[in-house]
Amino acid sequence: MMTILRRSLLVLLAAVPLWANAAPGTSAHDVVEGTTKQLLADLATNKEKYKANPGAFYESLNSIVGPVVDAEGISKSVMTVKYSRNATPEQINRFQENFKRGLFQFYGNALLEYNNQGITVAPAKDESGDRTSVDMTVKGNGGAVYPVSYTLEKIAGEWKVRNVIINGINLGKLFRDQFADAMKANNGNLEATINGWAGEVAKAKAKADTDPAAAKGDQ
Repeated sequence: MMTILRRSLLVLLAAVPLWANAAPGTSAHDVVEGTTKQLLADLATNKEKYKANPGAFYESLNSIVGPVVDAEGISKSVMTVKYSRNATPEQINRFQENFKRGLFQFYGNALLEYNNQGITVAPAKDESGDRTSVDMTVKGNGGAVYPVSYTLEKIAGEWKVRNVIINGINLGKLFRDQFADAMKANNGNLEATINGWAGEVAKAKAKADTDPAAAKGDQ
């Protein structure tokens, strides 16, 4: 049986089309509703291909996720000002790539287990400001229902994802805490922490499995 975080990240990846490329001016709610169908259709068509060729699957995820995620903002948030202010632009960029690669590679297979049991997007919230959230529920295997809440910020007129809370697990907080732990373990060596981030994703998963309360809270 999958642990709670593995189930939760299955939901995250099942709902990942929220991050698909959208035309400027598209509402956060419409991005969620429209592109969810797009990803699930792609997965239904190519699931066997992706099972046989994980590399193609990870590339597909990256092409969908990349354009609308505020990757720089998320990376700096995970690193926190304490560490990001001492990082070079090259290190920031490399951490962005390692962060995405580690998450996709470690949890990508969970999405291949998703059988389109059902996703419901909640009614739109106020999007008049520069920050909003979009909620949805996802049915998992066995009929369990998982709440998902995306935090989005408007950057240069486009909505971009800054955080996700799944079944009460705040992914921003989870990885922020793990980055701080890794820096301590590496005696403050930023290079070692960035280069070893894929392994830290596994540690973060184990941490939330054993102590889910530690990964909860607001960003």
